[in-house]
Amino acid sequence: MRRGMRLGGPVFLETQDPALLAREHRRLGYGAAYCPDFASLADLKAVREIERSFSAENVIIAEVGAWRNMLDPDSVKRTANLDFVVQRCALADEIGARCCVDIAGSFNRDSWYGPDPHNLTPDFFDKTVQNCRYILDHVKPKRTRFTIEMMGWSLPDGPDSYLDLIKAVDRKAFAVHLDVCNGINSPRRFYENAQFTRECFKKLGPWIISCHGKDLKWIVEYNVRFQEVAPGKGQIDYGTYLKKSRVWIETSRSCSNTSAHLRNTMMVENTYKKSQRAGEFC
Repeated sequence: MRRGMRLGGPVFLETQDPALLAREHRRLGYGAAYCPDFASLADLKAVREIERSFSAENVIIAEVGAWRNMLDPDSVKRTANLDFVVQRCALADEIGARCCVDIAGSFNRDSWYGPDPHNLTPDFFDKTVQNCRYILDHVKPKRTRFTIEMMGWSLPDGPDSYLDLIKAVDRKAFAVHLDVCNGINSPRRFYENAQFTRECFKKLGPWIISCHGKDLKWIVEYNVRFQEVAPGKGQIDYGTYLKKSRVWIETSRSCSNTSAHLRNTMMVENTYKKSQRAGEFC
């Protein structure tokens, strides 16, 4: 049986009817979905209905986003954020999502994801390890994985620091949500993005549970500026990205748990059609 990666993306149908929402994903050709915004542990009946409806359309819930700063300099905010991520991870497990995803956070006081000189320090790394263990040890997930994305100015900022984090966290339910573009933080990596992509899959492959699909365009100014754009609209080598994704799926023991996301609905449809012709996605 041929294995494939499920493609998903945002859907802008304004409804809280899980059946209608699931059918809309299939109408767009998606086999994966972001967790609906209205899903909550406070209403487990609705969670069950979402899971049933999407399963009936053969659409997996690929990720539950947490998106909070687990390293906020304000201790009150940091505690609240960490508790929020715990709840999101628990929701991901309850609804059967492939992963719960966040970033490690930032010591920046003005932006929850912004740069700070201390974001590349041993202290940042150690606190991230503690946070990941805290979440996983509280939730004890059975069906989902907790993941964080690379960031260009915070750890993990590439496959090597990600490997270090995986080993330090030392929990089976900790996995990789791969966003290659997030790790492209210099002209050298931009020029050699195909090589960087291959390195990511080679080193992180056994732990990858999900991927984000987007592109980067170099905006020419007097200093370096990369802008996120839809796949195919930038200069990332998508041939390599899709090829390595396909090889990863066919060789990974966890390939049935893989999913990919694109962030622009129109571009999802265009990329989906191209990918179908290439046989990359199902």
